[in-house]
Amino acid sequence: MSESEAKNPILEQLAQGPDEGAYSRYNQYGDNPMAPVGPIALVPLKGSVEFTDKVNWYLNKRRSEYQEQEFISKYPGFYRQDYRIAVENTRFSSGEGKAVIQSSVRGHDLFIISDVTNFSCTYKMFGQTNHMSPDDHYQDLKRVILACSGKARRINVIMPFLYEGRQHKRNSRESLDCAFALEEIYNLGVENIITFDAHDERVANAIPTSGFESLSATYQIIKEMYRSIPDLHFTEDKFMVISPDEGGISRAMYFASMLGVPLGTFYKRRDYTRVVNGRNPIVAHEFLGDSVEGLDILIVDDMISSGDSMLDIAREMKQRGARNIYCAVTFGLFTEGVEHFDKAYEEGIISKVFATNLIYRRPELLAAPWFADVNMSKFVALLIDAINHDSSLSNLIKPTDKIKKLLASKGDLKDMSGNS
Repeated sequence: MSESEAKNPILEQLAQGPDEGAYSRYNQYGDNPMAPVGPIALVPLKGSVEFTDKVNWYLNKRRSEYQEQEFISKYPGFYRQDYRIAVENTRFSSGEGKAVIQSSVRGHDLFIISDVTNFSCTYKMFGQTNHMSPDDHYQDLKRVILACSGKARRINVIMPFLYEGRQHKRNSRESLDCAFALEEIYNLGVENIITFDAHDERVANAIPTSGFESLSATYQIIKEMYRSIPDLHFTEDKFMVISPDEGGISRAMYFASMLGVPLGTFYKRRDYTRVVNGRNPIVAHEFLGDSVEGLDILIVDDMISSGDSMLDIAREMKQRGARNIYCAVTFGLFTEGVEHFDKAYEEGIISKVFATNLIYRRPELLAAPWFADVNMSKFVALLIDAINHDSSLSNLIKPTDKIKKLLASKGDLKDMSGNS
């Protein structure tokens, strides 16, 4: 350790680097452990089974750490090999449906997991095959809640991609779908709603007396970047974080601040005289920031929908002399397929795209050489364990300390003045 590093109290504290499993064993209960609300039951909706299977594995691993505590012997059902409870969302030939819970949930602390974006799920209606839309998944969620109401000890919903989250405000004579959906779920008896990177966290104002959490995947994304990119280092003369629009500036600011690198942003110049697909079309992306020549660029956003805007920005950065272009999002929807990203990768426009496994990813996306899958299953399992104890979530959901430890272990941590 250099003399300057020795004088840095942050570096002194974190110089040993993080224990990979440490934050899964944080002292969330203190000297007064909270009793579990009830036995945990993971209820995967159609389209969420694969992710729930991984969460179940990590939850079992987490609870095996309680072997020396009284929880296992004192609370029946606290530790089990399998926390999953199957549910059948039946569809009739007319398209109507119902939910049937396959085993008892009485007295359980339910965690219903729903991926409303999973279009790979299908059902037959009048002999035709239909792909499930977010509306279909949302209706199934309500059916499952109704099937469990009055029997479960508590009902929690984990909906990584918030249903209708992009329709969160009214610009003209429009519906307020997200706010109404939250109110509807809450009125059905759901106590906690967990989501990730909500388009606008202020939708929580619709249900001010409920437990609503919009969580970040920042730590897991940075961790996967270190794993996927050889010799990665975040230095202000070699790296820059870019926000693709003014709406995501706070997200990009957090990345840039934690990594100690410069920040740039685009704003979308729109044609407000026309409306195309419900929106004013984008005329151009205007860049605000310093020179990017020779820098590695990380474009940060909440989601990739079609991906056209992301690729336009990547091309603009390349034209300005940027070296490698990385993209990091919570949700990789790729609504128009992945072929245009394949082409951009072959042309050297993008180097890597990072997106979480919180939602369905196409098989061709998972196989793409430019795609990196960010595993969030362990984090969700730890979250479920903490909520089941009604313990504080602050140590778990705030990524700042974990990011500092990770950066320190890689030699990239900087003090408040920006010095290493």
